[in-house]
Amino acid sequence: MRIHHLNCGCMCPIGGPLFDGFSRGPTARLVCHCLLIETNQGLVLIDTGFGQRDIKAPDSRLSPFFIYLNGIQFEQKYTAIAQIEQLGFSARDVRHIVLTHLDFDHAGGLEDFPEATVHVMLSEIEAAKDRQGFIGSRRYRPGQWDEVKNWKYYSAGGEPWFGFEAVRDLEGLPPEILLIPLAGHTRGHAGIAIETPEGWLLHAGDAYFYRHEMGSTKPRCTPGLRAYQWMMEVDRKARLYNQERLRGLSLDRSKGVRLFCSHDAIEFKAFTDQ
Repeated sequence: MRIHHLNCGCMCPIGGPLFDGFSRGPTARLVCHCLLIETNQGLVLIDTGFGQRDIKAPDSRLSPFFIYLNGIQFEQKYTAIAQIEQLGFSARDVRHIVLTHLDFDHAGGLEDFPEATVHVMLSEIEAAKDRQGFIGSRRYRPGQWDEVKNWKYYSAGGEPWFGFEAVRDLEGLPPEILLIPLAGHTRGHAGIAIETPEGWLLHAGDAYFYRHEMGSTKPRCTPGLRAYQWMMEVDRKARLYNQERLRGLSLDRSKGVRLFCSHDAIEFKAFTDQ
């Protein structure tokens, strides 16, 4: 199994270091950290970031509220399909897509891979179809996934993973890839755990947003990302509970689990430098 770290979206909200903690100008730099995994069952994509159709017609695909709030940069080079083709593969080679959740910045590229089976928590697709409230009607964009033909839905349960509920035996996927329910940011939000020869990787999605929320007994977050997490959460108690459990996992070096979230550019650089 070979894993590629892809940045499938660039967002530059006003606020600079008040968001990302390192920028020196007026705008921040956030990424959409996705994974491409080469397996014996074909390519597996973990989240998609923004897709080709988002780039070509953003105003008809996405909410203007989030386009301008997040300062989304619509460039073809950030799409998963462009990067996959640069690696020498084609859209047809992507057999499976596993989603942390269905927010607009995680599921925009689904239709770039029409032959892929899409794996997601059942509670997430139900929430995406409800689309209730100001945020719910804008975060979920059915036009990004209304042409998906092959869905696989999962419910929490099964043998636990380091104390977390885990969905194992994802249909058609190698046993090294697991869904880890991490509700709070959305109703059906999940992390994706991948077992590698060097230990476990956990793509925590939007269960946290800032690198210093993990790996420390005194976690901290920038004001901008703290406010954004608050605005987007659907269950504050569950979100904070799962963050605390993830933090405990990040502090326990004996478990050999490396965590990362979707949008921290410093975390992304650390993995690509490796």
